[in-house]
Amino acid sequence: MKPGLRSLRKHTRLAVALAVGLGATAAYAQEYPSQDIRLVCAFPPGSGADVLVRYFAEKLRPLAGRTVIVENKAGAGGNIATEYVAKSKPDGHTIFVHAGTAVAANQSLFRKPPVDVAKAIRVVATINRQPWMLVVDAKSPYKSVADLTAAMKAKGDKASYATAAPTGKIMGEIYKNATGINAVEVTYRSAPDSLNEMTSGKLDFGMHDPVFSLAQQREGRLRILAVSTAKRLDAAADLPTMTELGIPMDLTGWWAAMLPTGTPKAAIDKIHQWFVEMVSTEETKAFLNKFGGDPFINTPEKAQEMFETAIKEWGDYVRMAKIEPQG
Repeated sequence: MKPGLRSLRKHTRLAVALAVGLGATAAYAQEYPSQDIRLVCAFPPGSGADVLVRYFAEKLRPLAGRTVIVENKAGAGGNIATEYVAKSKPDGHTIFVHAGTAVAANQSLFRKPPVDVAKAIRVVATINRQPWMLVVDAKSPYKSVADLTAAMKAKGDKASYATAAPTGKIMGEIYKNATGINAVEVTYRSAPDSLNEMTSGKLDFGMHDPVFSLAQQREGRLRILAVSTAKRLDAAADLPTMTELGIPMDLTGWWAAMLPTGTPKAAIDKIHQWFVEMVSTEETKAFLNKFGGDPFINTPEKAQEMFETAIKEWGDYVRMAKIEPQG
């Protein structure tokens, strides 16, 4: 066979392969979603995380034109849900709605994370950014962080506090290191699990998510003393930051829609479009503000870059706070 003819046939095969690939992609884009969509929540029903995930499930149903089911995969600090999503079929029908910062943090908070999230998880849309909150029993005498710090120093190692997520854990360690208090951390499966102990006086304070904290403050059960972000967010503009109070920290959590790596671009683009549409509404802004968060929109590329940066930053946080990774 002449060289020119061989080259022509090679290019023809390549053109056909590309055409088939593009045709398959176009067909997938038209077919997606082809079945029910599952939004995975890393915490139990009734938790702050569950409230947020169910809000987006409700808003997603008319956009997707499909049944949207919330699956609660609680436990192991979110690792059970992360592994479940990472090992799900990468077809866009399983979406992890969770704090990207928490998923990143677990790579350093656990000795043997179940998956390497940098390789196994793809962030396709950011949802909000939010502070973590230092809370106390509403009946307690502590009206400020200064009040609490003075009392905790007096109690020594008899002081105790609640956490239920990685950000709260780091916030607690930074607070203790900066003030010299010696409070004992008590870890809970979810923030609501700590409520009885906090309101009964068994625990002195907590480092909790804004959904839970603000809801409990509105119900008159807890009092919020400060937030973890370096600067005040619009949604919590009346609350002082720990940095303002002389305890420097910049812990800003952000939530996202995440997928198993390998999900087709057509599904990634569609899911990103859905979340941008949902987050952009005044209704969603009011919902996020109500729970202490500001809307936060990025491209899929920027979102993934933030995720990879967060993985590295949380390694630094864990070392700085001298946290011993869990087994």
